[in-house]
Amino acid sequence: MPLSSEGPRLLLRRLRQLMAASDGDQARLDKIVALIATSMNAAVCSVYLSRGAHTLGLAATEGLNQDAVNKTILHVGEGLVGDIAQHKRPLNLADATAHPRFAYRPETGEDPFKSFVGVPILRRGDVRGVLVVQNATQRDFLNEEVEALQTVAMVLSEMLSALGETADEDEAEQNLSRVFAGRGLTEGLAMGHVILHEPRVEVTKLIGDDPDEEAKRLEAAVYQLRRNVDEMLDKDDVSHDGEHMAVLEAYRMFANDRGWLRRIHTAVQTGLTAEAAVERVNNGMRARLGGQRDAYLRERLHDFEDLSNRLLRILSGRAQLASEDKLPRDAILLARTMGPAELLDYDRRKLRGLVLEDGALGAHVSIVARALNIPMLGDVRGIVDAARDGQEIIVDVDQNEVHLNPASDIVEAYSNRARLRARRMQRYARIKHLPAETKDGVQIQLDKNAGLMVDVENLTDSGAENIGLFRTELQFMVSATMPRANEQELMYREVLDSVGARDVVFRTLDVGGDKVLPYLRTSVEENPAMGWRATRMALDRPGLVRVQMRALLRAAAGRKLSIMFPLITTLEEFRATRALLDLEKARLESFGHAVPASLEVGAMLEVPALVWELDQLLPELDFLSVGTNDLMQFFFAADRGNPQTSHRYDFLSLASLRLLAQIQSTCAAHKVPVSICGELGGRPLEAMALLGLGYERFSLPSASIGPVKRMIRSASQAKLEAALSSLLSEAPANMRDAIHQIADAQGVKL
Repeated sequence: MPLSSEGPRLLLRRLRQLMAASDGDQARLDKIVALIATSMNAAVCSVYLSRGAHTLGLAATEGLNQDAVNKTILHVGEGLVGDIAQHKRPLNLADATAHPRFAYRPETGEDPFKSFVGVPILRRGDVRGVLVVQNATQRDFLNEEVEALQTVAMVLSEMLSALGETADEDEAEQNLSRVFAGRGLTEGLAMGHVILHEPRVEVTKLIGDDPDEEAKRLEAAVYQLRRNVDEMLDKDDVSHDGEHMAVLEAYRMFANDRGWLRRIHTAVQTGLTAEAAVERVNNGMRARLGGQRDAYLRERLHDFEDLSNRLLRILSGRAQLASEDKLPRDAILLARTMGPAELLDYDRRKLRGLVLEDGALGAHVSIVARALNIPMLGDVRGIVDAARDGQEIIVDVDQNEVHLNPASDIVEAYSNRARLRARRMQRYARIKHLPAETKDGVQIQLDKNAGLMVDVENLTDSGAENIGLFRTELQFMVSATMPRANEQELMYREVLDSVGARDVVFRTLDVGGDKVLPYLRTSVEENPAMGWRATRMALDRPGLVRVQMRALLRAAAGRKLSIMFPLITTLEEFRATRALLDLEKARLESFGHAVPASLEVGAMLEVPALVWELDQLLPELDFLSVGTNDLMQFFFAADRGNPQTSHRYDFLSLASLRLLAQIQSTCAAHKVPVSICGELGGRPLEAMALLGLGYERFSLPSASIGPVKRMIRSASQAKLEAALSSLLSEAPANMRDAIHQIADAQGVKL
């Protein structure tokens, strides 16, 4: 007899009553299978539970031989029960014995039974057991009956956990110490507690009191979800062109997917709360798609999981993002991906670290994280699904590892390293106000890279002299819309006011490539790093950079202004960009506006081709800045954002050092100041080599200033220059080892 429409809800209510009883675990499990058999009008109901990773055992039965309980064991993939566990999906058969996977076990006494339906007992997408119903009559079970059995299996999963059948396994899994590999995007070590950027909602109430009321709650939440997605896509500040729009439109399509929503509604009608129904459908989706190798299907699973989580947060009234909740004092943020503005929403005083499943060195959020000195790892695959809010976590950027639920020995080792790091930071703090002067009396200029007001405000504490690079694009990247001229002017004036008599070098807008602005339409490029970006874009869209130049000139009225242009490839590009600046200056003067008292203009050397035009370019420059990140990327034809190539070539190789030596000697011949701006100068060993090549000006991330200054104060530039000159002539097989030997021989502190 098929299950009545009232059957599932009545069954769930009876299960809830049964759970309130004070029976022992096995007695309660026996009553559960008996109740399910009666409610489903079935001759047999059996529960098989996982016994380790690869086997299942008969834990309770109504209708089969009781002697088989705890004796009948099946491997995952063996028999019908093993097949359900392997594929994580229901099996509905009119004649079970005809199925090729049928495995006969004489001790169970199941010979008389033909029809068979089994569903996996899932918990967070993992199989914890199999629930089976059998009858002697040969018939297919109705879809409604299979749906009802899946609902019971979900509730049974939670009940088994409460009974202790899976509680130990769940607790062990959640407390299991795990290590995830990643890629360091900033520097540092951090230990704290997990905060998920998009908080998960743990469903605690599974059984609904009123299906009609739950259906209304679900309808209201779905309406809100669709409205939120539409608002997200229809904002004026989102470009309506490009590959990202196709992704967002697919997201909207999933939010309106009738099959997904119908399954949730059906689960509600079987007696679950709206939250439990969403979770049940999501569990099934994760079980079916979680093991897929196809990247497209995995991304679709992420889309549905994200929508499910959004829907759960709407139903529960939870904050959409963790930044809207109170943070612990040692928060380490975990996210699949994140934009720079979202990171700035968090209380920086409580944020210890950041871990992303995606994320590259040039990603917008990593630039902001470096500015805030937040230890950050990217490309940490799978950690968001594995982690839970409040778990202990260690972010070790030095080793490119994340330790989730670290063991006590890991915590002790980390604590020792943290203490050593703290002592190093104390050493740096003691010298931060001392000059960066070598032992032979050479003054080295150490400036700071900046892009946010927090960088500017921390200039004095960093130990830097000036701001050698102010990345103006960060204001554009964290803004939802294109900053207006008056907003830009206000920002630049605030920067100049904050630094007082110190210098600031503003780099004009460097967007394109990996720095995509959502409100700026660009075409998809095969090689974006070498494509339409920076000065190339500015010359094609001069209105964009002219507004910025006007804002800079007005902000610096009556005082010194230093500007440099990014990604200059040819002399003609510099002249064309300089002409735009001169045009804006002349325009302001013609209208009677005040202009800077002095104007210095420089260029960034990031393209190797420009090295062989320096003799023509330098007479027209006030200064040159070597952008080592892009220069080395293009020099070696190796994408620095690609893990397969980013560490393949050593910056301390003979070829790169000879290139940098040639740049320095050419600038010295023309008496044009040259500085190193990039990660190469931020590491003590590499900075020592550059010092030996004759470089005396560096613009560094804030965290690098202390270590580099300590190195400088322990070195003699004359001795380093002699050693490096000899080394470039000798051309040893391993240049890095040879430079290390120089440091050891000269007592340079690295």
